[in-house]
Amino acid sequence: MHYQNVLFDLDGTLTDPREGITRSIQYGLSKMGIDEPDLSKLEHFIGPPLLQAFMATYGFDEARAWEAMGFYRERFAVTGLYENHVFDGVTPLLEELVGQGRQLFIATSKPQVYAREIARHFDFARHFNVIYGSELDGTRTHKVELIRHLLTEQGLDPAQTLMIGDRKHDLIGARENGLDAAAVGYGFGSFEELSAFAPTYHFQTLAQLHQAFR
Repeated sequence: MHYQNVLFDLDGTLTDPREGITRSIQYGLSKMGIDEPDLSKLEHFIGPPLLQAFMATYGFDEARAWEAMGFYRERFAVTGLYENHVFDGVTPLLEELVGQGRQLFIATSKPQVYAREIARHFDFARHFNVIYGSELDGTRTHKVELIRHLLTEQGLDPAQTLMIGDRKHDLIGARENGLDAAAVGYGFGSFEELSAFAPTYHFQTLAQLHQAFR
């Protein structure tokens, strides 16, 4: 693939944050008086903006959703962001892309302060020019807005830029900003979810994604 600039989603694309996010959602819900013992039922929170996910799933108004977010962050900021692991094969892929002279960026709806700490702690920040995320007040949680901000700030040519992600939000953000998109099937978006948004490429495994850049 010819792209000079490659944008990566974080959760479900570079790392598996399943334990940290679901346990922190569970903690936040318990503080709101909601008991959810089955962590698998909380996996749909991984990827989309959390505020909207709380509102859609539990019928919270915005004020209640922000309250739940506050409780979620109590645990996530201290413990949850470290309950995470880098997918096997990510490090060799990033090393090869950098070696090919490409510019790499992270574009995640996760707050930037958390994204940067995760990348530092798990030792992959060094591969990226800049790590972009949302603000804690909710600014730029939507991928369309986030990617537009990244492109503008970095002066990137959309025709030379690829977005890689595992959820529909990544594909929508790419399409609305004129980027090609690669969907990955090893994360948290189903084949049906991703196919519905007609990604330019669809790779079921990380090995297939890596091979495409060779």
